[in-house]
Amino acid sequence: MRGPELSRRALFTLAAAGASAVAFAPAARAEKVLVIEVGGAPEAVAVNSVTGFAYVSDPATGTVVVLDSRSGTVGEVIPVGGEPAGLAVDTVTNRVYVANPPGGTVLVLDGLTNEVVSVVPAGPGASDVDVDEQANRVYAVSDLTGTLAVVDGVGCRLLNLVPGPTRALASTAVDSGRKLAYCTSPDTDSLEVYDIGAGKFTGGIPVGQSPTGVAVHRGSGTVFVANSAIHHLSVVDGGARREKATVLLRSESSAVAVHEGSNTAYANGGPNGVARIDGVTSLLTGDLSLGVNPGAVAIDQRTRTVYVTDPLRGRVSLIRDF
Repeated sequence: MRGPELSRRALFTLAAAGASAVAFAPAARAEKVLVIEVGGAPEAVAVNSVTGFAYVSDPATGTVVVLDSRSGTVGEVIPVGGEPAGLAVDTVTNRVYVANPPGGTVLVLDGLTNEVVSVVPAGPGASDVDVDEQANRVYAVSDLTGTLAVVDGVGCRLLNLVPGPTRALASTAVDSGRKLAYCTSPDTDSLEVYDIGAGKFTGGIPVGQSPTGVAVHRGSGTVFVANSAIHHLSVVDGGARREKATVLLRSESSAVAVHEGSNTAYANGGPNGVARIDGVTSLLTGDLSLGVNPGAVAIDQRTRTVYVTDPLRGRVSLIRDF
């Protein structure tokens, strides 16, 4: 079935001081939007592009829901307890890492058996995770204390708990090749940079108001930051450590994901739906309405299917060819 489409609106551009021009694009279409009923209040989502399975955390039920994108069905519901929040997948080891803020832990799931194989302490309030697949390291940030936990993904043990430069870190994205981890700080409107080799934070980059979501295009080193209190997405030059552009969205955005092959970013800042951004030009190239303000966003790097959670209605949308 085809996704709902907005009426076309006039294209206009807005020049921002110190940033490149940004633009609204006409409403876009997707070849197919598949809605999967998962129940509960799905929060975060992560995709294993090798196996085709996606994982959705549900803090309301203390579970992680496994989705089979090939059949468009719920595969298994894994009870993990607590209030699972952010997730990340290691496609090399086929492990899934789940942050549990109340327990201050990261749970390790076996993607083959869907069993919890370990629970690793990660500091109070650990709420979001990302994986360095090259080094088998997992990084978890806390929105309660602002710490960054470094976890051995193979041995499933805490290696280091690094005090952050701010009192709360909302999310993290790892640039494996450049050995950097980017962490959003809503309290200071900044993107804090952690140098993996040096083992310390090395400075902050000013971005928009209340940055929440973050994703990095590893090929170019470009970082996309979703600002949850303003209608624009920040585009950061990771090498120069500066905000090089802002992309005007139709609503605030809290989540963003990047397709590596095409350098395309997808954010939940569209008109009750998803926005598509060209990572090279930093221009908004399409809006897709889903009829609801979505939650988290993830992407299958192989098929380019975009996953969007709907916490209010207990659904996950799979968007193809957008």
